[in-house]
Amino acid sequence: MTPKWKRSERVQIAVQKSGRLTDHSIALLKRCGLRLTRGTDQLLAVAENMPVDVLLVRDDEIPGLVREGACDLGIVGLNVAEEQRLALGPEKAPPKALRNLDFGGCRLAMAYPKDGAAKAVADLDGLRVASSYPKLTARFLDQAGVKAEIVPFSGAVELAPRLGRAEAICDLVSSGKTLAANQLDEGETVLKSQAALLACPAEPPAARRELLELLKRRIDGVMQARETKYIMLHAPRGALRAIAELLPGSESPTIMALEGSEDRVAVHAVCRESIFWETLEALKEAGASSMLVLPVEKMLE
Repeated sequence: MTPKWKRSERVQIAVQKSGRLTDHSIALLKRCGLRLTRGTDQLLAVAENMPVDVLLVRDDEIPGLVREGACDLGIVGLNVAEEQRLALGPEKAPPKALRNLDFGGCRLAMAYPKDGAAKAVADLDGLRVASSYPKLTARFLDQAGVKAEIVPFSGAVELAPRLGRAEAICDLVSSGKTLAANQLDEGETVLKSQAALLACPAEPPAARRELLELLKRRIDGVMQARETKYIMLHAPRGALRAIAELLPGSESPTIMALEGSEDRVAVHAVCRESIFWETLEALKEAGASSMLVLPVEKMLE
């Protein structure tokens, strides 16, 4: 698998090699039109139709690779990006956060043993908090006015209280099942996280600038299309104003005459918000009929 383009002309994108963001990240890039070829256990996927390489690396390596210019773009959780931004200090420029990607949602949260003395952050003065995110934890405790010892802990952070290493933890939470299984109660939310698109803070070389802008536009288009729906319906002309007000997040709908009917028209609209059953029922009460809601595969403004 030998790239046909010079390295200086090829865009490098870093994504998590294994974990909760991997499949979503690869699917996003494929929806942007990249035909990726990746061998078994290989850490490089090459686009067959564009000068783009996708590097599959550890998530905690991604912000550094992007910041240093080894990769042009990266997809990583906000929790990782923010932890590393805090670790850099003000003297170094972090990667540019271009946009949130609306997948990989989770939260960094405090958690307390069910049988422990600490039940909230206010109880932690003089105690220990274990976390894989010591900088974010320290900022949260400082903002709460609490002086606690932060114990850096990699791996299964939820085991720290059972091992006698801490009286509370700060860890990523998705469903909360892991906390419950380890007799921990979820507490305060430290950071709401999801996948984010990062870019190198330096201006890209001219050889890659146009392609990078193209990829960013396509990513924006894919993400805009995720919640966007295309709705078609029939309605009396007299009900058009009420129906237009009910269509969520839409601009001016397209109105077309129905053959053989002077009073009824066809309405087509792009809705930038989810359309729920309640929306359809309200539209029906306003006079709409023959309603059809379709997903939008791609969008380009």
